Amino acid sequence: MRSHLVIVGAGPRGTGLLERIAANAPALYTGSGLDIHLVDPHPPGGGRIWREAQSPLLWMNSHAEDVTMFTDGTVRMDGPVREGPTLHEWAGLDGRTFADRQLQGRYLRWVYERALAELPPGITVHHHARRALRVSGPREGRQQVWLEGRPRPLLADLVVLALGHLDSELDPDQAELAAYAGEHGLVHLPPDFTADSDLSPLRPGEPVLVRGFGLAFVDLMVLLTEGRGGRYEGDTYVPSGREPVLYVGSRRGVPYHSKIGYDWTGDRPPLPRFFGPPEVEGLLARPEGFDFRRDVWPLVEKELGFAHYHRLFTAHAERTAMTWADFEEQYAAADPAETRALVAAAVPDPADRLDLAALDHPLDGVRYASHEEFQEGLRGYVEGDLGRRHDPDHSADLGVFLGLLSVYGQLVRLGNTAPWWHGFFSCLASGPPGPRLRQMLALSRAGLVRFVGADMAVTAEGGVFRATSPTVPGFSVEARALVEARLPEPAVGRARDALLRDLHADGAAETPDGLLRVDPGDGRILDGAGRPHPRRFALGPFTDARTPGAFTRPRTGGPAFRQNDSTARAALAFLRDRAGEAAA
Repeated sequence: MRSHLVIVGAGPRGTGLLERIAANAPALYTGSGLDIHLVDPHPPGGGRIWREAQSPLLWMNSHAEDVTMFTDGTVRMDGPVREGPTLHEWAGLDGRTFADRQLQGRYLRWVYERALAELPPGITVHHHARRALRVSGPREGRQQVWLEGRPRPLLADLVVLALGHLDSELDPDQAELAAYAGEHGLVHLPPDFTADSDLSPLRPGEPVLVRGFGLAFVDLMVLLTEGRGGRYEGDTYVPSGREPVLYVGSRRGVPYHSKIGYDWTGDRPPLPRFFGPPEVEGLLARPEGFDFRRDVWPLVEKELGFAHYHRLFTAHAERTAMTWADFEEQYAAADPAETRALVAAAVPDPADRLDLAALDHPLDGVRYASHEEFQEGLRGYVEGDLGRRHDPDHSADLGVFLGLLSVYGQLVRLGNTAPWWHGFFSCLASGPPGPRLRQMLALSRAGLVRFVGADMAVTAEGGVFRATSPTVPGFSVEARALVEARLPEPAVGRARDALLRDLHADGAAETPDGLLRVDPGDGRILDGAGRPHPRRFALGPFTDARTPGAFTRPRTGGPAFRQNDSTARAALAFLRDRAGEAAA
């Protein structure tokens, strides 16, 4: 009897899981045959988000040399390492290139085809270009996966959900704004993947309020400027006349920090140091549980400080006032107040000190006398950020980046982290390419991007949308269009995906912020009592074991690779044992 595994989602996560199945199957699977069913209406490899059929103007958010789909010796996993080319090696690009997403889609398709070729004889993959609607079946028996437009279900011994980013129903505030827009003939574009949004209602020359200053805004900015025929001549934007005027703000009121524009040299900080497996095990062992702010954040802050100052003292010792050995000894024993005093004594220039709060919310408490004054001020802030993030004299910033990657790798094992952590990480470690910020500055000088400020508030009154911010007291701007420039929140209970909604209704557990709870070891879906489902797994950003970024940097121990390997091995072992029982 052949076994059947259904993987719902054939994008990068589903493809990565297939690669791990191919790597582990020769040693783990001895059944008579295995049918793997990939269910995704989009092409395997890229899936929806990374499909080749999208605008060539949209870039990846990482250097081509920092994107890989293959494991290496730094990944702590039980399965075999199968090395392969990074994006830049495969495509023959300069490693510092920000490749377009079409090219990444072709790379992912190639990775998928290579994984198919490496599957052992007897394992066959079937792609179903349909949506999965529902999973049913008893905990201890075969599962049924119901597909759109198909009267009978796929029968599955195991099901893995690798759905990627989700569409979701509007939350109450969004629903109220959408209803107001409908009543008054306004335009309201809710959170969405920007490449899928219909931007045609945003009219040339008209003001558009944009709430969200992260990567979705960058895509929106590109599609509404170059995408409408504008062009750049050096640092000057030459408009086509078809662009709207974007009034952008957010909670922070500033764009994410620029990608760092230089390479690491010298010794890396020895991470983890203050937040590693022993600390994670200690937190997990607490019978009363743990609070992120009280119990986890101090360890994270200590770790990031260690990574920053290790780099500062070892690479820029001339800007410090004591030896690294003395500083490290005192830092290890210091409480927060003692740490501040130690840093003040040992690091003379405040610009060399790590201030996480200022990095995360640089406009807190800042006020400008006028809207125009704020435009100048924020352009100066972005120019300063670009200069620093491309200057190796400030390579302690790259030390913090490595610290963030290390921390995220540990947090994945904890599962239920604070909702704001992912935004904090993205702001510091996953910002836009430097050239995109330079384009933003050019658009600001051209008057096509206008900055609103921090804690941007939007109200609907008088037949229009109105935006204000405490950054510029007394200023407001009105518009007939509002764009929510961000991905939908990955809340399982509000997911438009019928499959996830049914799982939620059937008792699958979620965190307080709506993420699907899974076993951090192998990805099995948990119920309300914390019991793992023996036949259902989930991987990806809609789970409480989500990992940083869309792709893994080479030689950073990628937690997504470790998860894929654990899930692949658990699935193969289960199917092997089931096949053995059936044969007996």
